[in-house]
Amino acid sequence: MLVQETNKLFPVFLKLEQLSILIVGGGNVGLEKLSAVLNNSPLTKIKLVATSINETIRDLAIDYPNIQLEERPFEESDVDGADIVIIGINDKSKSAEIALAAKSKNKLVNVADTPDLCDFYLSSVVQKGNVKIAISTNGKSPTVAKRLKEVLNDAIPAEINGVATNLSLIRENLNGNFEEKVKQLNELTKTLVSKQMTLEEVNKPGQKLWQKIVFLCLFAFVFMIIGHTVLSYVPFEKLIGSIKTIPQFIDTKMFLMMLLCGFLAQMTDGSLGMGYGTISTTFLLAIGVNPAIVSSRVHAARVFSSGVSGYSHHRFGNINKKLFKTLVIPGIVGAALGATVAYFGQKYSTYVRIPLSLYTVYLGFYILRKAFSKPTYETKVKRAGWLAATGGFMDAFAGGGWGTLVTSTLMSKRRSPRYVIGSVCLAEFFVVFVSSMVFFILLESLPLFDIAGLIIGGLIAAPIAARLVGKLPIKTMFILVGLLVMLTSCNTLWKAIGKLL
Repeated sequence: MLVQETNKLFPVFLKLEQLSILIVGGGNVGLEKLSAVLNNSPLTKIKLVATSINETIRDLAIDYPNIQLEERPFEESDVDGADIVIIGINDKSKSAEIALAAKSKNKLVNVADTPDLCDFYLSSVVQKGNVKIAISTNGKSPTVAKRLKEVLNDAIPAEINGVATNLSLIRENLNGNFEEKVKQLNELTKTLVSKQMTLEEVNKPGQKLWQKIVFLCLFAFVFMIIGHTVLSYVPFEKLIGSIKTIPQFIDTKMFLMMLLCGFLAQMTDGSLGMGYGTISTTFLLAIGVNPAIVSSRVHAARVFSSGVSGYSHHRFGNINKKLFKTLVIPGIVGAALGATVAYFGQKYSTYVRIPLSLYTVYLGFYILRKAFSKPTYETKVKRAGWLAATGGFMDAFAGGGWGTLVTSTLMSKRRSPRYVIGSVCLAEFFVVFVSSMVFFILLESLPLFDIAGLIIGGLIAAPIAARLVGKLPIKTMFILVGLLVMLTSCNTLWKAIGKLL
């Protein structure tokens, strides 16, 4: 009876950076072995001994201070400080002599192209971030291992590292001992390999929930505005005549200015997680709009742009649900209070314009400072709820500041920019939705045609910004946005002071 030969090697992944390696050989084979070690464990302590060392190895040693080169013949004492010995010389008899000396001192040995003298083999490796696959042919054919590496490297997407990272975050949030965590992870992942369930069905219950909520809120808000418009501008008894008068309410120049402002504001907000309200508010204040009206217009426009932005971030997987839930309720409460205070303070608009201008000057300086300051990180975000409540209040009262305050604070505490921006943008939708509803109820109307440009410009920019998040020159954008806000706010402040004098 014939027994099929199998690979009886035991696969392990060594923490080489906690070990020491001796490499004997300074030619091309020695370079290949050295490169294999550095590509996987670049901080490993390595001693390389050879009678002749080529220039490529010398260049590597310059970049890696953990490599010690000694150009001389091998001595038996060289193996004393090593845990692993790798031999890469062309002399078979000398290789066997060195291997015997190393094994006599209980060292693990690898000899190039000599399987019989090896205690282990160096495998072909496919790596995607934290995911690593080692391939072995039991020393039979390095060419087969190399070809398999090429196939797997093309077949496995780079996103597999993100999958591993997300599952690690899930595991950290699971409760119970190790056995219970394993069971919970098994329940979470077994549906992915079930033949009875598609990936869309797996994503449907949890992944689509917030998308549905955003869509329903947008639908309700649009229905409310359309109803108000129909009742206000299109009396049923004069339907045709009213339709003809609609263009009279549209200021083309203002519409185009609002369109550009909405696009730039949303591009900034969607890619940096801040700036929409600040830029829009400083622009409207600069052209003389009442502060309370400013906030109502900006928030009405932001309902649409932030809805599309939040939906886009959710679609691209940029949301940290725990962070989002921490921010959204306090942010809503703060926004409702801020909108109420802004409405009742509108009769003091001349006086309110000065502190609002000072506030937006500060926001511009705050953004500008982020471009040059070195981050001071903390490991944990404290009082995130209070941060969201303050951001929501100032955003509704002053027309901006949610992203500038909340996003920058969270990012300064070592939060991932991608998930901070995505989570803050999704929470922003609910914050501005509530503040817009409060303004609509108190003001009893919304200037639809005045904010149409802001809405359309923001809708165009939102999906583009979500796609570009993390890919734009952040420092340059901070500088440009900060300077724009500060200059515009200073101009508004100067005009407001001039009216009082």
